[in-house]
Amino acid sequence: MNTTIRRASVFCLLMVLALLVRATWVQAYEARALADDEHNRRNTIAQYAQPLGDIIVAGSPVTGSKETDGGDLRYERTYTQGEMYAAVTGYSSQAYGATQLEGIYGDVLDGTDDRLKSPADVITGRQTAPGSVLTTIDPAVQKAAFEALGDDRGAAVAMDPETGRILGMVSSPSYDPSDISGTTDGDAWRKLLDDRTEPLVNRALRQPLAPGSTFKLVVAAAALENGLYGSVDEPTDSPAPYTLPNTSTVLSNENPSAPCENATLRTALQYSCNNVFAKVAADLGQDELKAMADAFGFDTSRLDVPVRASESVYPTGMDEAQTALTGIGQFEVTATPMQMAMVSAALSNGGELASPHMVAEVTDADGSTLQEYPDGDTERVVKESTAEQLRSAMVTVVEEGTGGNARIDGAEVGGKTGTAQNGVDNSNTPYAWFTSYAKDASTGEQVAVAVVVEDSGAARSEVSGNGLAAPVARQMMKAALGS
Repeated sequence: MNTTIRRASVFCLLMVLALLVRATWVQAYEARALADDEHNRRNTIAQYAQPLGDIIVAGSPVTGSKETDGGDLRYERTYTQGEMYAAVTGYSSQAYGATQLEGIYGDVLDGTDDRLKSPADVITGRQTAPGSVLTTIDPAVQKAAFEALGDDRGAAVAMDPETGRILGMVSSPSYDPSDISGTTDGDAWRKLLDDRTEPLVNRALRQPLAPGSTFKLVVAAAALENGLYGSVDEPTDSPAPYTLPNTSTVLSNENPSAPCENATLRTALQYSCNNVFAKVAADLGQDELKAMADAFGFDTSRLDVPVRASESVYPTGMDEAQTALTGIGQFEVTATPMQMAMVSAALSNGGELASPHMVAEVTDADGSTLQEYPDGDTERVVKESTAEQLRSAMVTVVEEGTGGNARIDGAEVGGKTGTAQNGVDNSNTPYAWFTSYAKDASTGEQVAVAVVVEDSGAARSEVSGNGLAAPVARQMMKAALGS
């Protein structure tokens, strides 16, 4: 054999060996990565080869599956009352992926989760029957929120203060996930993306806004916990009008005739006195306020319910005037409805905040538990005496103050209204807020609710927490208490 042929043979042998090494590497080490790659069509085919497992509300599925007319994707996701439950379920789309509970528990719902498999299934790679996701949602509360919000742009959350169970979660405007569950829904998808009202955004969890005067509950809690004032009925040192520290800017009150000068915290919550809470915030300082806000759940980047909520923020690095503005829930304070429901829930529950959760249990096809989310996992936020005083003041808000539209016959209802500025120099329609709790003395049932209405189409002069948000909260609380 001459030199040229020998070299060519060696080169070819090395090439064959390289190919064998590469094939071995791919099979042994990269197979899983390739199998899990989002662009691998086989995954989507396998996902929709059988009916998906269901998301359950009060024992009944709010999801389903139907056979497609053809193609390699045999089944398509369907939804019962899709618009009403979209903020809970999210969507599972053959073309656009999955979100919220559909996305988080996708492996359970399509039968690929290893916990569903027997040892033989793991070895053979056989697809198993899917599991189910059991939610904590109360259908009566969900329906009440959906119908009460109507066409208004906003969101609402209700939770059980003692257990942390989320009883209702609605975002408006909503959408029907069935409209985008197939492969030929491009027009519907583009319409949702182009909609300026952003129906795909879960406003209950993912849209932090200025909380306005509802944040005054956090400020009042800080004042009591830090000993600035001994009780909600002790007069404060609060001049009216109040000039922001080191400025010439005078902070006005919504009701100029309200008895806000040196008002007690009870009276200040009743009439929503800006001068009192701005002065309290300035006196406490940003560090004390931030510590109190954080105890209620602000500045938590990993609030998973199990869908992750956007972070609600109490800012830092402020001057005295800016700190004073945070006392009325303005400047750069932001909160989600989930966060403000947590504030009322902690006060309703004697100062202890139960971890909010929307899923009770994840099961296999036979109903055996794969994962369980315990109720009542609590952390103390404020002393029981502080919570008791603030509940009393919140009741005054509803019975004698700005929250009268939340009253429920036969129940103890406490709340706080808020109207938050929106836009440069408050140029846009303000946000209307209401956060509250209700207790039924005869049954022991209780519920905490937060509602925000971003835009109702009402004239600017008609926007108020009591006028727009409190009626929604009332309907939700009535449904939760069975009133």
